[in-house]
Amino acid sequence: MFPRTAATIACLLATAALLWHVPTAGAATSPATAQGQITARPVDAIATLDLSRYMGQWYEIAKYPNWFQKQCVAETVAQYTLLASGRVRVTNRCRLANGEMDEAIGTARQVGPANSPKLQVRFAPAWLSFIPAVWGDYWVLDLDPAYRLVAVGEPSRKYLWVLARTPSVSTADYQALLRRLEARGFDVKKLELTRQKVVMGSPSRATTSGATLVVPVAACAC
Repeated sequence: MFPRTAATIACLLATAALLWHVPTAGAATSPATAQGQITARPVDAIATLDLSRYMGQWYEIAKYPNWFQKQCVAETVAQYTLLASGRVRVTNRCRLANGEMDEAIGTARQVGPANSPKLQVRFAPAWLSFIPAVWGDYWVLDLDPAYRLVAVGEPSRKYLWVLARTPSVSTADYQALLRRLEARGFDVKKLELTRQKVVMGSPSRATTSGATLVVPVAACAC
């Protein structure tokens, strides 16, 4: 889920990549490689998305490692707010190694009709929004009927995030999601769990067995 940006325009442009990665020409998966080797079929988003229902806070449960989130050590969350213009305000936060919270604010727009599951996100300043390269793909790839667990990525399969409405998810739901993603050509072994905060007394180690998957945490008395 979510890049952290610095104050400079150069960094903003570079980090316009989270769910938000802008593939270069030829980066998308093709039916076959130049050597004739068959690759996974093209990535598809879900059929439709109720954007207003999708709004709110999402916790990052897991992600493919990426360079623009290296400074985030825990508690990565995204807050989506629907604006009067129809666009979405994106607020991404994460905990840094020094204990402080980092924040990046961006804007998302739907691509296509009002129920399109394909969005584009930018973290560059608004005055640069006319430049196509500052917008990155944010595709909803898998979403449960209750809008509680989602997989987000982009056409090249280079980036992938698993988000949930709560800091932890059931093992059964998580493993079922991984199986669906794997069947669609994603290497789920690359996913790394994100540390999230839980109430004192809850498990503090990641587990893939039992009823609940709890990501690694530093317990708190909250």
